[in-house]
Amino acid sequence: MNRELIRLIFAQVCLHAAMTGMRLAGPLLALQLGYSAAAVGMLLALFALTQVFLALPAGRFADRHGLRKPLVLAVMAAATGAGLAAAFPVFPALCAAALLTGGATGVAVISLQRHAGRAAEGAQQLKQVFSWLAIAPAAANFVGPFAAGLMIDHAGHTAGDLPGYRWAFILLAVLPLASWLLTRGVRELPLSPRAEGVRPRAWDLLRAPMFRRLLFINWMQAAAWDVHTFVLPLLGHELGLSASVIGSILGAFALAAAGVRLALPLFAARASERSVIITANVVTALVFAIYPLMTSAMGMGICSVLLGLALGAVQPMVMSMLHQITEHSRHGEALGLRLMTINASSVAMPMLFGLAGALIGVSGLFWVFGGIVGVGTRAVLGLRPPSLPHGDQSS
Repeated sequence: MNRELIRLIFAQVCLHAAMTGMRLAGPLLALQLGYSAAAVGMLLALFALTQVFLALPAGRFADRHGLRKPLVLAVMAAATGAGLAAAFPVFPALCAAALLTGGATGVAVISLQRHAGRAAEGAQQLKQVFSWLAIAPAAANFVGPFAAGLMIDHAGHTAGDLPGYRWAFILLAVLPLASWLLTRGVRELPLSPRAEGVRPRAWDLLRAPMFRRLLFINWMQAAAWDVHTFVLPLLGHELGLSASVIGSILGAFALAAAGVRLALPLFAARASERSVIITANVVTALVFAIYPLMTSAMGMGICSVLLGLALGAVQPMVMSMLHQITEHSRHGEALGLRLMTINASSVAMPMLFGLAGALIGVSGLFWVFGGIVGVGTRAVLGLRPPSLPHGDQSS
């Protein structure tokens, strides 16, 4: 792993942590100000909402301007959002902060992933690069909430008072500036020429069978992640498990997903993207089949770890394949379309899960989606990168 990739990883951690920290501190402050759970739910939805609408334009902007311009805009938006919450700790400012930090994270992720993918040489290095880069969100999910929580509890006069929240928001406003400092020395790659007079359309990407197949596979795995996050607390509650035990089971899932991404670069040379995704699909379908049959915390914990290992391994492989099957001048647009699809699913799917769970029960939801993942493995079997040298595809 070279120094430039290390800079990109830490830059993503810093900017992403600003959003995850805000996602903890914002709802907590809203509740303290007397807002309802429904208002807090709306606030949380705003973090994903901007990414749905900004992802595709952000990808096209990255294709036209490279790394630095999109990243500078993302840094400014994230710092402004957290700064607004620090200056005006009221609900409308928290909503604005959610929109700005959520959108900034999406823009930054697309520009950083695009740059890292184009800098890689060959399919093997693509897998390694995206395996390392996939560690950043997992690290940010720990750093942001942990740092914000410490500031809320210890930076004010008493734990949880308004000055503590202000200091937390100030810290979250400073973190994106670190992203800018980290990427100042990263060399900008030459932009790929576009055909003159041709206006890119997302539909052109979706007409490519291999891209549609890859997008479906990525959605299926992301939805499986959301199913587990949504259903596990319900299943744990049915079994009478305490909140701390349920939280520990979810934590084991997150640790397993992060751990497998640390291990992926070590065997990336010996495993193809398709074989990793097929294995992940089969394991996910089997775990979903037996999960509802578990009657103890230990059994659920083992299932959670296995599921984390399977789902955590998929994203780096998808990203590697995406860069191989998409023309190099549209990598940013393809990444934006992928991010838009996943975030739209994350907004809509919980509502669908709730309706389905009421009709078929928690166990039924696990089994139905496990069946979908199992049948969807057929799509993975037809997933093949083009037989061109990587240099002709990605850079």
